[in-house]
Amino acid sequence: MSASDARAMTECSIQLPVRTDLVGLEPYGAPQLQVPVAINVNENPYPVPAPVIEAITTAVREVAGNLNRYPDRDFPELRLALSDYLERESGVRVAPEWIWAANGSNEVMHHLFSAFGGPGHPALSSSPTYSMYPEYARNTLTELLDVPRREDFSVDVVALKQAVDHAHPALLVLASPNNPTGTHLSSADVAEILNFTRTSGPQGSATLVVIDEAYGEFRRDGVPSALELLAAHPHLVVSRTMSKAFAMAGLRLGYLAAHPQIISQLMLVRLPYHLSALTQAAALAALSRADLLQAQVAKMRHTRDRMVQTLRGMGLTVAESDTNFVFFGKFGNRQKVWQDLLDRGVLIRVVGPDGWLRASVGTEEETEAFLSALKEALQ
Repeated sequence: MSASDARAMTECSIQLPVRTDLVGLEPYGAPQLQVPVAINVNENPYPVPAPVIEAITTAVREVAGNLNRYPDRDFPELRLALSDYLERESGVRVAPEWIWAANGSNEVMHHLFSAFGGPGHPALSSSPTYSMYPEYARNTLTELLDVPRREDFSVDVVALKQAVDHAHPALLVLASPNNPTGTHLSSADVAEILNFTRTSGPQGSATLVVIDEAYGEFRRDGVPSALELLAAHPHLVVSRTMSKAFAMAGLRLGYLAAHPQIISQLMLVRLPYHLSALTQAAALAALSRADLLQAQVAKMRHTRDRMVQTLRGMGLTVAESDTNFVFFGKFGNRQKVWQDLLDRGVLIRVVGPDGWLRASVGTEEETEAFLSALKEALQ
């Protein structure tokens, strides 16, 4: 097939009824380049341990014979396993009926925006933060408002309250630990936010406070999970994922903990049988060997702390990190630094405020390659 034939096949001969707010936009996605060290998308750099692979293979084989049947749409066994895991990881017992899961935390968030957002139900967040929040809002026709973070990337709770009192949002979404900065919200700040959002939503309803803990397992010792506040605050939602700590980015399993009345609304907007039998089986198998995966988390936390110390030793400003990545700067020309690293075979991420860069925690060898390349680039 010639190049002209290929172009003809991809060109559309009619005008499509595209939503006007989508015209000219590009799909979300970080650069995917083939380089020796790719530490730009916050993946767990370590392969899935062999015993976990064996457990997943066995579990998938067992359900494969029944793939002619629809999966259990309410997945009670998986919800129980997630409940047990959260108790071990955070010390908080969350009943299975308070658990919801979907295809990655992206779909979990999309369910929340679909059920509680929409016209007349604005959402609020605090930038810089996860770049997908505006897309959830856009896709669900939800107005998204922003309260910028302070210079140290902490949330300005006073300004947040003023915005809540003015806009009466249905959703307040805060990542903790935050992406891309790595910083966390204190329990005192979360508690204060929960107190002033009990009746601050549309028509005197509550504002749902969604604490996105995608990187929760990487938090430093002494940093609690927002799960500790869940029982006392029925408008709190805590979101998690198996993509990071579980080295399961390819599995696409995200989940949340929330009051059953919130989950009942999510069930209204989920697509039928949204969580496949294979996904459920693989997730259950991985949860059964969470101990092996937590050992990887401990190693990554150690590597992260070494990255922070080394970068600061280079004279750079580094945000406190409770994640599996490090946010550092400030550079007069961050794009040049990014390119200099790429020229040396290291791919990191240009994201967040101007002057800052983000590097994920790699293996010890990848981390050393990144630090060495950065030293050369800065010289």
